[in-house]
Amino acid sequence: MKKKYLTILCDGMADYPDERGLTPMDEARKPTMDMLCNSGVIGLVKTVPDGMKAGSDVCNLAALGYDPRDCYTGRSPLEALSMGIRLDPADATLRVNLVTLSDERELSDRTMIDYSAGEISTEEAAQLICALQPLFGEYGAELYSGVSYRHAAVIRGAGLSGTEFTPPHDITGKPVKNSLPKNGKSEFFTRIIERSAQILKTHPVNVARVNSDKNPADSVWFWGEGSKPELTDFATKFGKTATVISAVDLVKGIGKAGGMNVIDIPTATGTVDTDYQAKTEAAKRALAECDYCFVHLEGPDECGHQGDRDGKITAIERIDERVLKPLLAYLKDSGAHFAISVMPDHATPLSVRTHTKDPVPFLIYDSERAINGGAQRFTEKSAAQSGVYLENGYEVIQVLFGNKQI
Repeated sequence: MKKKYLTILCDGMADYPDERGLTPMDEARKPTMDMLCNSGVIGLVKTVPDGMKAGSDVCNLAALGYDPRDCYTGRSPLEALSMGIRLDPADATLRVNLVTLSDERELSDRTMIDYSAGEISTEEAAQLICALQPLFGEYGAELYSGVSYRHAAVIRGAGLSGTEFTPPHDITGKPVKNSLPKNGKSEFFTRIIERSAQILKTHPVNVARVNSDKNPADSVWFWGEGSKPELTDFATKFGKTATVISAVDLVKGIGKAGGMNVIDIPTATGTVDTDYQAKTEAAKRALAECDYCFVHLEGPDECGHQGDRDGKITAIERIDERVLKPLLAYLKDSGAHFAISVMPDHATPLSVRTHTKDPVPFLIYDSERAINGGAQRFTEKSAAQSGVYLENGYEVIQVLFGNKQI
C-alpha cells in the first residue's frame, strides 16, 4: 500500500506563558500529541518570512509547502476562489468582515468591539449582505456572502488600490481612528464603511440580536486586499495527490488554487464548537483515496483572538481527542506506512489577541522511523529545547514527505 501523509493544522495554537509559566499547550490534556512527539521529532519552525505579516494566509501557504515570498498575492483572493468567485488578473478583491463598533456619532470616534459580530450565524449574515449589495454596487463593487462574519468584495478591472488596511482582529477593544483605511483610495473605502453602518444599524437582524443581548453586525470592515493568485499544482510540485479539509474559505482557497481536492463540511464552523466528527470522517475518506490530507482547525485561533483561555485549552483538547486520536487509529488499522505532522500556522497569544511572528512548535511522527525517548510533551518549551529549528515554514512538509532530513 502507498504511504499516507496527514497534517493536523491547529490554527493559532501556540502562545506565550502566563504568570505561572504555562501556555494553553502546557495545560491542555492532549495524550495523542504527546505520545506522537515522544516517538517522533519536534522542533520550532519559522512560518512568517522576513518582511511579511503573520497572517493565516502566509502561514498556511507555508504549511502546505509553498514559499509565500514567491506566490503570495493577498488573502482575499484565496477566499474568493473558495467561494467560487471568478477572478481575472486585473480584479481587486477584499475581505469584508461584519463587525461590531461602538456607537459614537463619528466613525473616527468609535471602538472595535468585536471583529466577528459575536460570531454571527451564516444565515443572519446572508440577510445583512443582501441588504448591503446595492450599496456596494453603487460604488462599482460586487459583494459576496460567505461564512459567519467572513465575506468578500470584488472590484472588477480596478487593480490594487495601494490602500493600507488593518485586520479588525488586530484592534479588538481599541479605537478605530488610526486603523481606518489609509492612502490610495482610503476615502472611497471609509465612505462605504460609514454608509454600511447607517444601513445595518436598524436592520431587523441586528434589532433582534440587540434584543437578545448579542453583538450586532453594525458595520463592515475591509482588509486583506489582493489579486488573483497563481500556485503550482500540488501534485506536480510534490508528486502526491492531496485533500484539504477546512471550515475557512482562506484555506479552502489555497487548496483550490493548488489544484487539491477540497471537501466542504456544511456543519464545520471554524470555532471551538465545530463538527469535529464530520471533519474526521471526511479525512478518513480522503486518506483512503489520496496520498495526503491537510486538516485545518480554526478553534484555537478564534479563542486566542477573543482572549478566551479556557476555550483555547478546550479547542486543543478536542482536536487531540476527536480528530488526531481517531485518525491515528485509522492509519494504524489501514496497514499502510504513514507520517503525521501537527503544528499551528502561527501563534495567537491570549495576551495580545492577535497573530505574532514567533517561530511555532511542530511535531512529525513517521511509522517507519518511530523512536523512543523523545520529548514527553508537545509544548512550545519542549520544541525550543529540542534544538531543531527550520528556517522556512515550507520545510515541514518536506520533512514529512521524507524529502528533507533533520
